[in-house]
Amino acid sequence: MDKKQKEEILELLRDDSNYYGEFGQQFLSNSNIRVLDKDPLNFGKPTEPHINLVKGQFFHNLVLEPEKIEDFRIIEASSRTTKMYKEESDGEICLLRKEEQELRELVDIMLANPTAKDLVQDLDVEYEVPGVLKLAGEWWKLKADIINKTQKLVVDLKTTGDIDRFASSAREYNYDSQAYIYSEYFGMDFIFVVLCKKSKRLGIFDCSASFLARGKEKVEQAVLNYRKYTDKSFDPKSYFIEKTL
Repeated sequence: MDKKQKEEILELLRDDSNYYGEFGQQFLSNSNIRVLDKDPLNFGKPTEPHINLVKGQFFHNLVLEPEKIEDFRIIEASSRTTKMYKEESDGEICLLRKEEQELRELVDIMLANPTAKDLVQDLDVEYEVPGVLKLAGEWWKLKADIINKTQKLVVDLKTTGDIDRFASSAREYNYDSQAYIYSEYFGMDFIFVVLCKKSKRLGIFDCSASFLARGKEKVEQAVLNYRKYTDKSFDPKSYFIEKTL
């Protein structure tokens, strides 16, 4: 890939329809690591929509792309089991009004903290920055929430149900491999800004060398799995989970 090709690809990846659509599927991404590890036979298949994904996107858009907020449907119903919700949602996953208010409160809490505000809204920041790089012999795509050029940091926004368990969540949801991939591409340290949906507490987490090393191992294993399970000679019937107890 020469410089001109890379620039063209990055410009296309800025558009979410390309990043998440058919064009972007030619690249691996951090979101592929979980399925390649846990359920490789379903690699490449579309994921089922989930309310936590909708909440996460709304939270990110509130901070990074507020012009997209109007694309979300908000329903006044008290829960998703009510007749009002079922009729108005028309089968889509929509936010409840109370959920919208809770997410807006989390953003307010974050921006009221001087340290977090500087990470998110510093003098020289760029939002939703795409990238492509080759790792372990395969091409990967990425899109950083925030590039803080003032502090030379990649900043990622997360919400969690239990901030005291964020360290274990980071391992479970492959935030270590995300930090590794993004750090490699941008050549900057990686910081998580985390809001707890339950306690409303704010956390700022940096990444240790061991955390990044674990992420690198996951990337390398994902590539091995990708090559194994997408090889035309692989027979899905031969697949089984193998572990030592």
